[in-house]
Amino acid sequence: MTKINYKHSLVFFISCIFISSFDYLRSNSFYFICFFLILILGVSHGALDNIKGKKLIKIYRISNIAYFYLIYVLFGLGIITLWILFPSGLLLLFLVIASYHFGKEDSEFIYKKNEESFFLKTFKGSIIIISPLLFNKEKTLEIFSSINFDLSNSLFIKDEILVAFLIVSFFSNLILSFKKNYDEKSILFMDFFSIVTLNIFFDPLLAFTIYFCFLHSFRHSIKLVFELNKNFKKGALLFIKKALPLTIITGIIFLVALYFLQYEFKLNESINMVIFIGLASLTFPHILLEYLIEKNEK
Repeated sequence: MTKINYKHSLVFFISCIFISSFDYLRSNSFYFICFFLILILGVSHGALDNIKGKKLIKIYRISNIAYFYLIYVLFGLGIITLWILFPSGLLLLFLVIASYHFGKEDSEFIYKKNEESFFLKTFKGSIIIISPLLFNKEKTLEIFSSINFDLSNSLFIKDEILVAFLIVSFFSNLILSFKKNYDEKSILFMDFFSIVTLNIFFDPLLAFTIYFCFLHSFRHSIKLVFELNKNFKKGALLFIKKALPLTIITGIIFLVALYFLQYEFKLNESINMVIFIGLASLTFPHILLEYLIEKNEK
């Protein structure tokens, strides 16, 4: 796994440097392309939650899988409702959970379950939020505003605070890489500088999409492939087969939401809302599911 992740990180790092040289990519947002990439490649890495749900209901001795689907959907709808009604109250929780999620899943191949602290993983993952605010603040604040979060008067977005968080994120990678081998150390730092490079040169949505689809989702999918079958080719085919139904269903829901939202909001704002609120509604129950399974596997 480490060798595959090393090659993946190396290719991703070189690709980020290479594509940053294209003016056309640097000067456009590509909203529709980002939207469909996230639908096709991004969402699919969480599309095996139904299989994990079957595992969870066995642990809790629940006979009907319908209970899992009902709770999962209601949890996601609850997040969307809270986002609409209490955006300010949800902001800090969203930023922390998002940072933790990215930090944990992007580096879990280098440590055993529950080996490293919540704070280390959160600070590592915070680079995803810090970088666009530091290097492309105006456009990033526009995205936050379009999803009902107002950060314009927050102390958090002052450059000196953001630089401090960036340094902390860097050192969290340093601590995570302590006593790890060369390949594992290289992966963490190539990922860190890839994310910084993307956010220096590209629109925040494009930078996030490239990271989310081709680093975060791809790496998690590799892990799932090997969980399904030790033979990569067989595992990949099985992953596609099992992930396709929920990916299609989620894609249809996202498209329907976009169709109705664009009557009330600008198209770019509608895309931002569907992407980020939609992903949040999937991420929160996904993290809870992972936590419950890991807790019961101790």
